[in-house]
Amino acid sequence: MDKLSEKLDQLPKAPGVYFHKDKHGKVIYIGKAAVLRNRVRQYFQKSRNMDPKTTLLVSEITDIDWIEVETEIDALFLEAELVRRYLPKYNILLRDDKSLTYIRIDYKANYPSVTLTRRPLDDKADYYGPYNSSQTLKLSLKYLRRIFPYSTHMGVIPKRVCLQYHLGLCPGIEENKTTIGDYRANLRQLIRYIKGERTALIKDIEKSMNQASRKKDYEAAASYRNQLTSLKSLSNRIIFSDKENLEMSKDQGLAGLADILGLNNIPRRIEGYDISHMQGTNNTASMVVFINGIPDKVSYRKFKMRLPGNNDFGHMEETLSRRLSEKNQKSWPKPDLILIDGGKGQLSSAIKARDILGVSIPMIGLAKREEEIIVDNIGSKLSVNRDILKTHRAIIADIGNFSAILLPKDSPIIKLLQRIRDESHRFAVSYHTVLKIKSQKNSILDNIPGVGPTTKKVLLKEFGSVDGITKANKTDIQKLIGYSKATVIKQYLSTK
Repeated sequence: MDKLSEKLDQLPKAPGVYFHKDKHGKVIYIGKAAVLRNRVRQYFQKSRNMDPKTTLLVSEITDIDWIEVETEIDALFLEAELVRRYLPKYNILLRDDKSLTYIRIDYKANYPSVTLTRRPLDDKADYYGPYNSSQTLKLSLKYLRRIFPYSTHMGVIPKRVCLQYHLGLCPGIEENKTTIGDYRANLRQLIRYIKGERTALIKDIEKSMNQASRKKDYEAAASYRNQLTSLKSLSNRIIFSDKENLEMSKDQGLAGLADILGLNNIPRRIEGYDISHMQGTNNTASMVVFINGIPDKVSYRKFKMRLPGNNDFGHMEETLSRRLSEKNQKSWPKPDLILIDGGKGQLSSAIKARDILGVSIPMIGLAKREEEIIVDNIGSKLSVNRDILKTHRAIIADIGNFSAILLPKDSPIIKLLQRIRDESHRFAVSYHTVLKIKSQKNSILDNIPGVGPTTKKVLLKEFGSVDGITKANKTDIQKLIGYSKATVIKQYLSTK
């Protein structure tokens, strides 16, 4: 209790996110606070009446930690990201029966909008959250909308600008008051703030303001200045993920991963790879990127395999050869760690590609069956410390030139790797599905020179199928598309 008392005395009078931990150091609850010192100390005030669930939570707390942020809005977004990342048991247990709230932004729509929803759909829109309190989320967006105006109209576009436009809260693209390009640029800034890039965003706006001023575009410079002023004033707002404010050393998954693998630094950029195919057809590979433990979807890449057939090992080698090519090394940032979805075979193939290209990047695999971390003992670029593994309750087994590390299922390290592996699998399967559907829509007619979609449509409408076209009289085809095309089609189909 002395250690806990010392921590309570050190709590700052600033907004932030706090972690309650049990005797094993496991995060059991995450919360946000306008003033960390006041909120966290309330849990240990004997005079306060608490419900049974909260009483049970307090009985398990043996340590606390926290992350300071600049504003209460930052605390709201950071709390949502960390709860999604750790899934602490008491955040689930103490949650009421109401549905969680998400921010929905259909950025790619012809008329993008920002709305709140309790049920995310597979509708190509981007969803952020979930957030426990819809009331605090609405208040946060109310302030952010003044800085980054957005529309809330979904589906039907109004014929004239709405009242929100006259209040400076809506872009007014209904009457071309703002171009769609400028509107999307504004939404990108809002998304960056929601994702926690507040500091970098302020620097970029300051840079744009200075550039506009040098060009003597004083109207644009004034607009940027107003945005900056409003952003900085958010710290004065009373509201009740900020990956820049997130100290990675306090992320148990990232810090633990660096610990067991003997990395010199916590891996900021982790790339995950997976292969997807169906009986050796429409072979694809995915590359997903996690920055500070958070998916960075803008950096995702997909590969259409050139090597034919059902060959996971060959495809993994091809993928890493292409990713680590000189061109892509210059174009894409270098990862601190690469995670391969698979065991010894897939990892060996990836390492082979890396070593041929002479690149020094640590690689590990995650075998599906037992969720074992696979490490190459010879050329892994890693230094696994077996004594440190014991502190993480890990079991290690040597398999030839490889080691298999088995961690407890509730380990933050395993949860982090599973998130990356599952995301790489999802992304690979989604691209494979796209190629599969596309190939199903293709026909032998697509391979005939000079036959485009219009000609193909005319022929299939008349004869019903490729077999019908093959059996049709050349004169009948000629009447529809002309002598030249009819001759080419009949000659091509006769050879097939």
